[in-house]
Amino acid sequence: MQAQVSPTRNLSGRIDPPSSKNYTTRYLLAAALAAGESIVRFPAASDDASAMRRCLRDLGAKIEDVEDEVGPLVRIRGFGGRPQNPGTVNPDNAGAVLRLLMGVCAQLDEIRFETDYADSLGKRPHGDLLRALGQLGVQYESDEGRLPVVLRGEGLHGGSVWVSGAKSSQYLSALLFMAPLIGEKVEIEVRDGLVSQPLVHTTIEVMRQAGIVVEAADDLLHFSIEGGQAYRAGEFSVNGDYPSSAALLAAGAVAGGDFYLNRLFVDSQGERAVLPLLREMGCDVDHDGKSVHLRGDGGLRAVQFDGDRATDAVLAMVAAAALAEGESRFYGIGNLRLKECDRISVPVRLLQRLGVDCEERESEIIVRGNPEGYEGGIAVETHHDHRVAQMLTIVGLRCRRGLTILDAENVNKSYPAFFRDMISLGAQIQLEDK
Repeated sequence: MQAQVSPTRNLSGRIDPPSSKNYTTRYLLAAALAAGESIVRFPAASDDASAMRRCLRDLGAKIEDVEDEVGPLVRIRGFGGRPQNPGTVNPDNAGAVLRLLMGVCAQLDEIRFETDYADSLGKRPHGDLLRALGQLGVQYESDEGRLPVVLRGEGLHGGSVWVSGAKSSQYLSALLFMAPLIGEKVEIEVRDGLVSQPLVHTTIEVMRQAGIVVEAADDLLHFSIEGGQAYRAGEFSVNGDYPSSAALLAAGAVAGGDFYLNRLFVDSQGERAVLPLLREMGCDVDHDGKSVHLRGDGGLRAVQFDGDRATDAVLAMVAAAALAEGESRFYGIGNLRLKECDRISVPVRLLQRLGVDCEERESEIIVRGNPEGYEGGIAVETHHDHRVAQMLTIVGLRCRRGLTILDAENVNKSYPAFFRDMISLGAQIQLEDK
């Protein structure tokens, strides 16, 4: 699919953003790990959520999508912490799904993980997680830490384990989810710092709602999970997704306008940090704990921002910075190089093609914005990355000759309705099947 983005001013209306994919995948997993029936309300309708559902079905969970008078929900009859062995698990291009399931499935005698996305998930490293699993008695084979991966869990045991938090918090989340399944106490030490800490808070929040006691140090570098615990079936409700909302809010900041985003509550999503950041850039942003109201005239100021606080919102805010007055700096984002694509090098190259004065450093993106906008009139690829597609759409709103976004369907990974919602707010976008 191609998206033809034309110059747009003044977005307005009211949108229900998608549900959080990070909460959705974790609630689905916790429900599958419980014995009995659980309900997950307002699940995300995204590629990652679909990948988790499909994999959990393969592992023995019974999953039914229904809708009642409240809204969409998923009924899940879990496998009680003892998954069946399908032989092979393929999570498509969902890195978080892969890593969480590698932890859960590490108890099986032998299981293989693979992907059809050799140029994206197939290139991402998992060695830090594999080395941690090895400390707990799991034998493994891999392509230098990359897929395909084979795990053999006959020797799985509890005890002390350390894991690096320098590249991804998903390795830690995988260990946390698996720890109660071992049957023995597990002590986890995180070394080399911990990136994307808000997502660990999300993991702990979901586990605690499912009845698991997790003792966590305030700095999230030490954890203790007692043996003998079991996930408890229950009813869970997924909040609106701040990373997806960040793309809409950045678009409003760039184009100007007046609109509302519903179902955005106060929770552990780090991307809530974009709300004060947009205020700093010059937008009026009100949050009453249930919805966000943005008002802006398109006039933006440069910012300095620690992107590790809001990993999945960085590229949306980089797009806004490209239209701001002055030099913006997004730092602490080295782990973005290990996402669906290198989210430092690739975005910088694409923006430079559009005439944006920007540069990359090892763990930073520097943007010198141009409030007058850019010429555009070219076609750009998304590199298998939904956040890149969103970034390009935002900048395209201020390209005088518009912008053609190739492989625009990659937004389906987190936000299938992204273009539809943008159009409903007034964005001039035409979609073409190619």
